[in-house]
Amino acid sequence: MTTTAPVADARALGLAHYAARGVLEHVLARHGITFQQQVTLRAAVTADAPRTPDDLVTQVRASLKADPADIRATVGELLARDLLVEDGAHLRPTDAGRELLAAVAAETAPVTARIWGGIPADDLAAAGRVLALVTERADAELKALTA
Repeated sequence: MTTTAPVADARALGLAHYAARGVLEHVLARHGITFQQQVTLRAAVTADAPRTPDDLVTQVRASLKADPADIRATVGELLARDLLVEDGAHLRPTDAGRELLAAVAAETAPVTARIWGGIPADDLAAAGRVLALVTERADAELKALTA
């Protein structure tokens, strides 16, 4: 009996995204942080140099396609929780912010290994190429819609 693999399409992409995000959000909730807060904090932690608030908002918006006002509110929440601090015109993560991300990463690592483990490298490479192309095209379409 031959089974046909599902075709990659917007629905399949969405289902995979929300399944993985659901796992992450479950872990984030135990740490008292939202998905958008985690993405924003991670952007600050992984930056090569401290970012201005506007730079951080721009970076997060490029990733999440979220409203800049919502991202600014998220930055404010991270500042209020002392996960980010203002350093002149820039923002930098605090030790508490770094520790929070490390704790989330440690907790999600075994789950991530179970989700991604055993998928052949060639399949991951093909999926990566397709997802990069879909992202590029969707970003272009969104830019055209909002121009």
